[in-house]
Amino acid sequence: MSHQKIYAGAKLRETRRRLGLTQKAFAARLGVSLPYLNQMENNNRPVSATVVLALAREFGIDVTELAGGDTARLVADLAEALSDPVFGDDPPPKADLHLVAANAPALAQALLTLHRAWRQSRERLAALDESLGNESGLVRPSPWEEVRDFFHYCDNYIDAIDRAAEAFARKLHGGGVEPLPLPALEAWLEERRIRLVLAPDGPRRAFDPGTRILTLSRHDPPETHRFQILHQIALIAHGELLDATLDLARFASDEARAIARIGLANYFAGAALLPYGRFLEAARQVRHDLERLALDFGASIEQIAHRLSTLQRPGARGVPFFFVRVDQAGTITKRHSATRLQFARFGSACPLWNVHQAFETPGRFLRQLAETPDGIRYLCLARAVIKPGGGFRAPVARYAIGLGCEITHAGQLVYADDLDLDNPRAYEPIGISCRICERRNCHQRSVPPLERRLRVDPDRRTRLPYEID
Repeated sequence: MSHQKIYAGAKLRETRRRLGLTQKAFAARLGVSLPYLNQMENNNRPVSATVVLALAREFGIDVTELAGGDTARLVADLAEALSDPVFGDDPPPKADLHLVAANAPALAQALLTLHRAWRQSRERLAALDESLGNESGLVRPSPWEEVRDFFHYCDNYIDAIDRAAEAFARKLHGGGVEPLPLPALEAWLEERRIRLVLAPDGPRRAFDPGTRILTLSRHDPPETHRFQILHQIALIAHGELLDATLDLARFASDEARAIARIGLANYFAGAALLPYGRFLEAARQVRHDLERLALDFGASIEQIAHRLSTLQRPGARGVPFFFVRVDQAGTITKRHSATRLQFARFGSACPLWNVHQAFETPGRFLRQLAETPDGIRYLCLARAVIKPGGGFRAPVARYAIGLGCEITHAGQLVYADDLDLDNPRAYEPIGISCRICERRNCHQRSVPPLERRLRVDPDRRTRLPYEID
């Protein structure tokens, strides 16, 4: 753990309530006085070393959870939302945002929901959308955004489903190191009188419950076939577990619940294809070499990168990675961060980030040492992915994936070898969003930062038509 003070009042309250303990009982178990616990829960005092040790000893809690990413995510999301011009040119300082995120996370989430609803109503009005609002007159978050935020604030790790997928893979495959065999999956389907058909045309996956025929695209590679079969297995054999998880999430609409169910089935498929314990051990042995892991597990590079970002099981955490997928327009289509780096909820990623350059060198990994405005340094990997459509006139999907970790973990990655990690000049400055980026001299800035005042001199021109105070 770092030597910085940890204020984790919300985490302490959540832990105590989950255990069903009163403040008095919780304080006794932790070996502190009731007033001291009350001060920690209200963030008037940092969590002491004694409490950290007691949490691990008495309750088996992974103490890294106390410094987890929920507060950092909320601060980043609040900063971006409050950079909207509707809030004026004087947004609250970061210190205030930290106080709100740490002490009143529910209020912070409510503010984000309100801002998102306002953005949607404004966009609908701008587009003269006749379907503004709904029958109740309320503007709800889009189902897609609601589901994305659900995974984002779960650290992209769903424990019950992850463990169920790991148990399924162990039962089907044992503890072997080779890829999950397709014949074993086909045998599982046959035992349930489900026939697998590879078709030249049609969707990537289609299951007919009446005929009990599972159809996959013949043009997809084996790793995609494995993934799609496992997705269907999740729906068939673990539907109750998926529904129980969805019940706890309490989505606002049936559409969001349906999208999340697909996401949970995808999660099961990835976790079964790359079982947690075996995959974590293998990743450490090959120092997170994505190509080696893809060969060993019969998975795609994207599947490997995505799975690495989910290794956040309490008591058995992997390297905290961020993972992102970006299309050619720079739009983020997948995002998750177990690090302090957070992504823009709206708009494109920072153009100085190497994920944009990956399209220039398809099939190759790009490495970048980067530093964000808060002084945190990262090792960033990027690679373009091209998925042929299976025919001359078939559309080709092109996107780039980014994976990275804070530089303190870089020694565990083979990609850090021969990089000058100790040289400050080796790190390129990157940001999150121009509106909340504090860098004054960025040559790629698209809009000025809202937290700074501008000076405009018609007789002087630098990289930008204004100077930032």
